[in-house]
Amino acid sequence: MRETTPQPLTLRAADGYELSATRFPAARRLRGRIVVAGATGVPQGFYARFAAFAAERGYETLTLDYRGIGRSRRGSLAGFEASFLDWARLDLAAAIDSVPADAPLLLAAHSFGGHALGLLPNHDRLDACWVCAVGAGWHGWMRPLEQLRVRALWEVILPVLVRWRGYLAWSRLGMGEDLPLDVYRQWRRWCRYPHYFLDDPAHPELREACAGVELPILAVTSVDDAWAPPQSRDAFVINAYPRAAIERVEVAPGETGPIGHMGYFRRSARPLWEQALEWFEESAREEAASA
Repeated sequence: MRETTPQPLTLRAADGYELSATRFPAARRLRGRIVVAGATGVPQGFYARFAAFAAERGYETLTLDYRGIGRSRRGSLAGFEASFLDWARLDLAAAIDSVPADAPLLLAAHSFGGHALGLLPNHDRLDACWVCAVGAGWHGWMRPLEQLRVRALWEVILPVLVRWRGYLAWSRLGMGEDLPLDVYRQWRRWCRYPHYFLDDPAHPELREACAGVELPILAVTSVDDAWAPPQSRDAFVINAYPRAAIERVEVAPGETGPIGHMGYFRRSARPLWEQALEWFEESAREEAASA
């Protein structure tokens, strides 16, 4: 086994914006290359343990910060223009384009990353995708108490924060990195629909783009995820990716402890990582056999 060290690097999106990323070289014979598509407001450092774990098992892994987040932030977000569509079509797309095509190319997608899959202009380069904690975002899929909390956020608390700072000061609530204004606006708008942006009458092209995804997807959901329970996952994933080969898995807190919306990438979630890598390998074998 080779001892490896994470390698910071800079990616350049199609519009010239420079993004901070980190490559975790494979510590043994290369089995595949993984790009980690992170959740909304979650910096790439949160995924470092998973990336190192995958690298130890032969998967070169790439993490990145979307524009305006983590090390890809350039000063104040007041007046900074960036949207969910930019994060997918420009930032995540640049990360995928930076990866050589000499091994299976895989996506590990957390929450927003599962939405971004269908918005990528280059998703045809991917061989398989593991998504976790992805849901439709609509409060109606949540339990009653969580519905009240989420509606209070969208209708009372977050508008006050946005008017005060000119962007979503998400960090003031201890819930993640601050978010650009257009990210907040899209997020709030799409969470009003039972099927998220698939129902947005102003953007019918988003449903059409998602329908073009044709790859194996392992969609994992924890039953204790208050924001994206299984029914919310199905409302988005099944409707968004009708041509994909989707395998749905529900997990319950056990030896991993509570999972919720964020626990998939905490140290205690190693059994889930093992399952994801085994599934990636199995998908690669099936693809090779059918070629």
